[in-house]
Amino acid sequence: MRKIIYVLAALVLSMSAFAQSSDYHRRYNLLLDRVGPAGVGMETLIENWGKAEPKSIDMHQARFFFLLTKSQGTEVVARHQARYLGSSPVLTLKDSTGAEVHYYEVIKYEEDLFAQALEALGKAISIAPNRLDLRFMKANAYMSYERDNPDLTLSNVLGIVHDFMNSDSKWLYAGNLDSAPRTVDRSEFADMMKDYCYSFFTLGTPTSYEAFLKLSQRMNGYYKKDADFIGNIGSYYLVAAQDYKMALKYYDKALKLQPDNKALVRNALIASRKLNDSKLEKKYLKMLEN
Repeated sequence: MRKIIYVLAALVLSMSAFAQSSDYHRRYNLLLDRVGPAGVGMETLIENWGKAEPKSIDMHQARFFFLLTKSQGTEVVARHQARYLGSSPVLTLKDSTGAEVHYYEVIKYEEDLFAQALEALGKAISIAPNRLDLRFMKANAYMSYERDNPDLTLSNVLGIVHDFMNSDSKWLYAGNLDSAPRTVDRSEFADMMKDYCYSFFTLGTPTSYEAFLKLSQRMNGYYKKDADFIGNIGSYYLVAAQDYKMALKYYDKALKLQPDNKALVRNALIASRKLNDSKLEKKYLKMLEN
């Protein structure tokens, strides 16, 4: 599995400078450096930018970041598990029974502003529907908003997969350091989806594990020879379903494609130990030694 492109749990929005195609771009970038995406003066600048350049993708992105940042607050939630949404607690105390209670600081959203932010991003997407970075921004916003139940996130990501895999159009991605959008091929797209699989898995909730499985299965349907997606299905059965025989079935299938993948071997070793199968355990130990 791979690290996600974005820090999804907190939706840390890295604001690189937009390409400087107008005076509003220049002024926005200067103000952004000083006050951030929702600081003093930013709303007025974006409103004027929108009147001057209503079809500017970057203007709609700037409005999205402004509204999303304004919509965010924080709250502390208590959970009994030692990790929540892939994060460690900020504080741990004991309750009256002596059990540990873990406290996590998480982002919360003001509903109306969040909806307005998505509306602004939707306008950017309507202008450039084949910009993957814009589509990802929407999915990432939902992932942060939904926390441990990423149903809308999964729906958005599966929609991206369907559109990408069933379209002859050129798909583009503008990274933080790119001066212009670049073309994304099928191999890079698969890597991007592996990042989303990782993020769903890391959330560590029943709903997120189901999202992890569904995305991995969908991608396996398109990339039948990709060992990572097959191994993901095995990891679902190992961790979420605790069906160790099924986990080994998929790990072995993935290892036929990638026999030197040590992560797959280690996972298969764990599953064999869960089954108390010493013969299988020796098999995977030997594979690790090779």
